[in-house]
Amino acid sequence: MSIPISKHMEHMNPSLIREIFKAAQKEGMISFTAGSPSAEEFPAQELAALAKDVFATQAVTVLSYGVTEGYQPLRQWIADDLQRSGIQREGDDTIVISGGQQALDFTAKCLLNDGDTVLTEAPTFLNALNTFRTYGARIVGVPMDGEGMDMDALEQALRLEKSVKFIYTIPNFQNPMGVTLSAARRRRMYDLAEQYDVMILEDDPYGRLRYSGTPVDAIKTLDRSERVIYTGSFSKIIAPGIRVAYLCAPKELMAKMVVAKQCVDVHTNMLSQVLVYEYLTRYDLDAHIRQCCDHYRVKRDAMLMAIDRYFPAEVAVTRPEGGLFLWITLPEGCSGMELHQRTTAAGVAAVPGKPFFADNIENDRGLRMNFSVPSLQEIDEGVARMGAVLRDFLQK
Repeated sequence: MSIPISKHMEHMNPSLIREIFKAAQKEGMISFTAGSPSAEEFPAQELAALAKDVFATQAVTVLSYGVTEGYQPLRQWIADDLQRSGIQREGDDTIVISGGQQALDFTAKCLLNDGDTVLTEAPTFLNALNTFRTYGARIVGVPMDGEGMDMDALEQALRLEKSVKFIYTIPNFQNPMGVTLSAARRRRMYDLAEQYDVMILEDDPYGRLRYSGTPVDAIKTLDRSERVIYTGSFSKIIAPGIRVAYLCAPKELMAKMVVAKQCVDVHTNMLSQVLVYEYLTRYDLDAHIRQCCDHYRVKRDAMLMAIDRYFPAEVAVTRPEGGLFLWITLPEGCSGMELHQRTTAAGVAAVPGKPFFADNIENDRGLRMNFSVPSLQEIDEGVARMGAVLRDFLQK
């Protein structure tokens, strides 16, 4: 029979990144396509020991239904951590969610009607674009530079676009570009949100992974009028497979988000929540993060040095202070999609940049490169292969 797919889903396609990632698993392929931390940094032994102990002492808790808002000891730890970060939670509430993707889904579900507008960085996280599209949003991309979203362009979009519901930003080590929104631009973004009476969705999965430079306070620390939704995650600092993240939002909105979660998965996996809490309280998270940062700093530096050595001078590259990615920009007239096909044929895969852009911006000159997962040897060899392809590509 012909299945009547809904209007919200009929034009949706599988994530290009996932498809590229699967293709990159072929034998002999060097992959810069990952969006995750390195498996070398997963605290596997610690979590295994904790799981054994948890099943011995808290089996009923982890095998039973939990409350939708999350495991209370973990919620309290998160609340205290937010306070330490300067995020005052008066008028806000926090819930535990099943990965940061749920924050995007619940925000869209609770705020968007068909035809509403979302303003995003251009480029931005591909799954954010797809999520907002499933709720009928019109997505308008705002250009970026080395300090993040261009605030003059944001102001123009707020002035010209109709029915803007929220601004979506990844302020720290942005996916896919790796750039960080400056403190001055964070303040101006918040002031513009107040002026035009829109919400901000601040997505911060990478903020703790800083390798150089000075930390910048979250936009949420400026929130005097309860318009910032803040989400963080344990995926990048503990392990992505546990699917534990958190969402902080004004209580009025949070009440609807709790209902949204009840309609999706009732509550986040209890075993994962308890394991995360026990890890946070029994082990030194800061020491673990320092170890991760030391590891990723070496890899970031190795990739940047290899790019300087092997890539043509006409290719621009971001130099992130943290996170998992950097971004290369090709000269005018070059296609990132075509380059991706050529580098894949040469045995090295990166993610073409075109799908990261909203519908109003046509840009096919970028590629995202991950440095956290490949080995140092793979980084040097893979960048060398890409450089050879690039030189031939630009000559033609």
